[in-house]
Amino acid sequence: MKITSAQPADVSKLLAFREEAAAWLTGLGSDQWQRPYPADRLLATIQAGNVFMVMEGKTTAATITLTSDAEEGLWTAGELNEPSMFVNKLTVARAYAGQAIGARLLDWAGARAFQAGAKWLRLDAWTTNEGLQRYYLREGFQHVRTVREGGAVNGGPRVSGWLAERPTGPADHGFEDLTPAPEPITGV
Repeated sequence: MKITSAQPADVSKLLAFREEAAAWLTGLGSDQWQRPYPADRLLATIQAGNVFMVMEGKTTAATITLTSDAEEGLWTAGELNEPSMFVNKLTVARAYAGQAIGARLLDWAGARAFQAGAKWLRLDAWTTNEGLQRYYLREGFQHVRTVREGGAVNGGPRVSGWLAERPTGPADHGFEDLTPAPEPITGV
C-alpha cells in the first residue's frame, strides 16, 4: 500500500468516502459526521497539502488529514506553544476494516510530524463516540481533557472535543510513502 497526497480531482471521491463512513457510524448508533462536509473546505485542505490517501492500486483504502493548524478553542495557549501536528478525518474504507490500517496511519502521521519537528501528535474526537476514544487510547494516545462548550454554532455544545495526544517519533508503518517531505513547523 502507498500513501499519496490527495489532489483536487480527489474531492468527490473523498466526499463519498466520508459519506460511507457516516453511514457506517449511523448503523452503530452514532451521530458523528451526519452533516455533509463542505466540498470547498475539503478542496482548500487538499490544496494546502494536508490530505493524504492510502492507496491499494487504484482503490482508496484510507484517508487522513494532518496539519499544524489546531482547531480554534480546543488547546490551551501553553499547549499551542509546543510543536504539534493534528490528525483529522482519519477514515478507513469498510472493505479494509480490521487490517490495522488506521493504526499504521497514526504511526505514519506521528513519524511525519516528528520529521517536521513536532513533539506531539494531537487529535480531537467525537465527544459521544466512546468506542473511538477507546481506540485512540489503545493506540497510545493519552486523554488530555474533553471540551464540551464553544461549538461552531452560537457557542453551543462542541461535538468533537475529546482531546488526546501522544509523542511523535520514527515508526515502521509499512507504507510506501510517496508524499513530499513535510514542511518544518514554524511559529512555535
